[in-house]
Amino acid sequence: MKLYYTPGVCSLAPHITLREAGLPFELEKVDIRAGKLASGEDFAPINGKGYVPALQLDNGELLTEGPAISQYIADLAPAAGLAPAAGTMDRYRLQEWLNFVSTEMHKGVGAFFNPAMTPEWRAAAMPRLTKRLTWLASQLEGRDYLMGNTFTIADAYLFTVLRWTKPTNIDLSPWPIFAAYSARVAARPHVAAAMQAEGIA
Repeated sequence: MKLYYTPGVCSLAPHITLREAGLPFELEKVDIRAGKLASGEDFAPINGKGYVPALQLDNGELLTEGPAISQYIADLAPAAGLAPAAGTMDRYRLQEWLNFVSTEMHKGVGAFFNPAMTPEWRAAAMPRLTKRLTWLASQLEGRDYLMGNTFTIADAYLFTVLRWTKPTNIDLSPWPIFAAYSARVAARPHVAAAMQAEGIA
């Protein structure tokens, strides 16, 4: 398998998942702003959506969208325990978390990278994000990870998005639980290896 990635963006989540799963894979770096691979080749013919992550399977198929890729990887290595079994209530709980991180956190925090964001726009966006962060912090109380004491693909995704709060100047100090959570995830050897490989450790 080959993972098309850009350092530090949402492709970090399936990158972590691949390492946690213990599966063999290659990395292909993409400059998403230029739409080019490191070789200079255009990325558009590979993924017409123009963004990462994208996972090229061993049979030549391409799978896109981070939550789908991460679930696919987790299902290839069930012994790693990165996702509950398909069809169980716990699997639907995992999908609930993946959807929350994708639609509320990823899009919510990601919007702050927009260079066109004005102070007024930022002020208008913060109350909604604050509400989501407050709720999320309450859900982490008494838990090591989103699903309890077991690290899952949802944690790889949330960890990735929480990292974006620093470059976007979103203050997480009102919720100290996020610092503890992020440190816990970052201390995992496969997480550290993924960040080192991407040059963002």
